[in-house]
Amino acid sequence: MAGMMKPTKIRPKLVYSPGYDIRWLGIEKLHPLDGCKYSRTWKVLLDRFGDKLQSATITPTAATVELLQTIHTPEYLQQLTNSHYVAQVLELASLDWVPSGILDRQVLQPMRLATMGTVIAAKTALETGIAINLSGGYHHARRDLGAGFCVYADVSIAIASLRQSGQLTAADSIAIIDLDAHQGNGLARIFELDRTIHILDMYNQNIYPQDRRAIDRIDRNLPLASGTRDDEYLDKLQQYLPSFLQQIDRPKIAFYNAGTDIYENDPLGRLKISAEGVLARDRFVFQTLVNAGIPVVMVLSGGYTSESYQLVARSVGEVWETWG
Repeated sequence: MAGMMKPTKIRPKLVYSPGYDIRWLGIEKLHPLDGCKYSRTWKVLLDRFGDKLQSATITPTAATVELLQTIHTPEYLQQLTNSHYVAQVLELASLDWVPSGILDRQVLQPMRLATMGTVIAAKTALETGIAINLSGGYHHARRDLGAGFCVYADVSIAIASLRQSGQLTAADSIAIIDLDAHQGNGLARIFELDRTIHILDMYNQNIYPQDRRAIDRIDRNLPLASGTRDDEYLDKLQQYLPSFLQQIDRPKIAFYNAGTDIYENDPLGRLKISAEGVLARDRFVFQTLVNAGIPVVMVLSGGYTSESYQLVARSVGEVWETWG
């Protein structure tokens, strides 16, 4: 990674909108995801950092159809006007009776805001070194398919946008570090033939999605067993992340899927990582990337406990304490 270009000074930025929250008719009671964790995280951080954080925060508008079509097929986006299909993607069968216009406004619109948030965070990180989107990380979405509560492939769309704008070329190397408890199969499928995208994915191999074709695409595949605890998890990350980055030819940016579903109380991730372990993971990823001079975009990805927002706020707070 010699000769790596990097911002002269790290100036972290946050991307957030109150519209990120998904709350409507008790939907949050139908799915383990806390649909309001985004605003809860923001409130904790704002209470702690006040104007310092406010002045470093960017508010996105929603991603347009044209932007979504840089990755998604028109046929797939048309399917999202079908309530039954959207209910399947969200894994909430009880929503298939809801008019599509209401689902679009109350559920898909927040996800389009979050998708634009990832695009803005990516463009910003190239200038400031660190940008954190307080949502996003929809790593199961493919070009023509939504799944696992992931509708829009926000990281892939951000990469396409950077290339379209000329901020990155088609030959520039990009790192994806996916530490959500679930394998990021959508990302692997979208970039199956694009070898400028380098993927490290550490996940619980015993849970969804167990996508063999996607596994074959991952550059540094690090499967874990259910019940993995802090020591094994952190040892593996500390062993393989630096060497993964060293093998990439001048990576211009890294996207970090910082799922908190690795937390020991998470009902879906089924790993046993303590709150201290989650913080240690995030601290190590950020410090490793900053030391290597690689701009980083963090997205939240999964997290299905009432403590998820506290875990995120603690990690983001440490970023602000260190570099803000």
